[in-house]
Amino acid sequence: MGAHRLRLALLGWAAAGLLLGLALLRLSPDLAGNVFALATLPVLAVLLRDIVQGLLRGEAGLDLLAALSMAGALALGEELAAAVVALMFAGGSFLEDHARNRARREMAALLARQPRRATRHGPAGLQNVPLAALRPGDRVLVRQGEVVPVDGRSLGPAVLDTAALTGEAIPIALAAGEAIQSGATNAGEAFELEAERSAGDSTLAGIIRLVEQAQASRAPMARLADRWALGFLAATLLIAGTAWLAAADPRRALAVLVVATPCPLILAVPVALIAGLSRAAGAGVLVKSGAALEMLARVRVLLLDKTGTLTEGRVRLLETRPEGSMTPGEVLRLAASLDQASAHPVAAGLVDAARAAGLPLSMPEEVREEAGSGIAGRIEGRAVALGGAGFVAAHGWADAGAAEDGQAPGALRVCVAVDGAPAGLLVLADPLREDAAAMLAAARAAGIRRIVLLSGDRASVAEAVGARLGVDAVLAERSPAEKVAAVLREKPQGPVLMLGDGVNDAPALAAADIGVAMGARGTAASAEAADAVVLVDRIDRLAEAMRIARRARGIALQSVAAGIGLSVLGMMAAAAGWLTPLQGAVLQEAIDVAVILNALRALRG
Repeated sequence: MGAHRLRLALLGWAAAGLLLGLALLRLSPDLAGNVFALATLPVLAVLLRDIVQGLLRGEAGLDLLAALSMAGALALGEELAAAVVALMFAGGSFLEDHARNRARREMAALLARQPRRATRHGPAGLQNVPLAALRPGDRVLVRQGEVVPVDGRSLGPAVLDTAALTGEAIPIALAAGEAIQSGATNAGEAFELEAERSAGDSTLAGIIRLVEQAQASRAPMARLADRWALGFLAATLLIAGTAWLAAADPRRALAVLVVATPCPLILAVPVALIAGLSRAAGAGVLVKSGAALEMLARVRVLLLDKTGTLTEGRVRLLETRPEGSMTPGEVLRLAASLDQASAHPVAAGLVDAARAAGLPLSMPEEVREEAGSGIAGRIEGRAVALGGAGFVAAHGWADAGAAEDGQAPGALRVCVAVDGAPAGLLVLADPLREDAAAMLAAARAAGIRRIVLLSGDRASVAEAVGARLGVDAVLAERSPAEKVAAVLREKPQGPVLMLGDGVNDAPALAAADIGVAMGARGTAASAEAADAVVLVDRIDRLAEAMRIARRARGIALQSVAAGIGLSVLGMMAAAAGWLTPLQGAVLQEAIDVAVILNALRALRG
């Protein structure tokens, strides 16, 4: 029998026994007492088993108080109080289990979304193959309503519903060549994609692994609650013993025990933190553990990488300036046709821009590329060269350097020469994300006191971005080791959050109090080193996750404080003789239910 079914069976048994005993109480008090005892014993037996198993694992907690309460009540002839405590314990255990299951619902939905098979183009046409058979380079057909099985790039226009991954209610339209994450649902017509990763390395598979890690973890706050629980156990036994000695009545001690059983400490913290993990996942940020969620609630310093984090991480064409009789479209078409032979990020930006404009590209011939300088070749029989001023000057545009005068920080000028004559200038840049400024403002509102731009890029570029966003400091031209040193220097200011996306960010992510990786286009190394992953290509979700974490932690502390405070007041009243064991048991059950319901508020916005 599963743990959930066992809790349900114990709850049903205790409730049925209590109701039957109450019905028999006036007819035969002795028979009613026996029924109350029978209702208590199975719950007590399971509880004693759990206590023994916990002690063997080196764990001890307030379940011992519940066992003492039930055993003491039976020994003192307070069978009705014992049955109420049994019902209280069984009901609290079931309610806690139900709360955990509800809090995991959004995460569990991700597990159910993983497809088992995919439709792949093969030598014999379309084939339905197991997901594990997909490899990078495969062409995969995604029909309407199907879940995207692997990460890749669309080979045509696509409309995707990403609500399950990101919480975004409105489907997004993608053009041919754009990146697509696994786990999204095809909300439009069937489309094809070219796989870029195997299924096991794709976004959805990584999310599932992180979900499993998060569900298996325990936060420091939860472990701290266990230590508090041991102190509360000792205080409870001391108060109960003192009441017994002062009144010479063991029922006073029993009343104290039942009021303190079980304590909200063992219920509120895990329920609130699991609810926070669930809410953050729904907002598009997968936090790997309860410990990371608690740290996310406490951060005071934010360090950010620039490229791919504050910027889009890919070069975009901003402007085409033709020379002579060339048209802007022709300059771009010839340049992009040649750049099809290059693996440089700038080349990818030009090719994407030409395809987005619907320009027909030709195959390049006689290609010669000088890394970091430029590329030359023939397109449709014409000699084409593009790159920096020095490279293009050697191919016929003698004064190409004049075209680059006044270059703004972060902008890149690509000179284009055709048949030895000036053809035009292409202006490109890695633009800031649209949500970057809003995210930083929201982070400050969420409690961040210091924001530092930490980049490996040139100082002029990083400082221009930092000035535009209003960060507190800019650290540019930093190597991975220097990024780690910067993280360590900031720690005296408070808990540090590092946000990055590249391989060079992985050491800094690991060194920070909490590292957060941009998982939509980030590298596997950064996601592995991080404590949390932003599943969508939007950094504003991080500020939302910070608010969720702070709220979940606040609710957990609030529930603990309120529950312990009410329990202590009840214990004092019981020690003074103002509460009977039965009244104390009923009071504590009400406290436990209130605490769990309060902790569940962390599920709501």
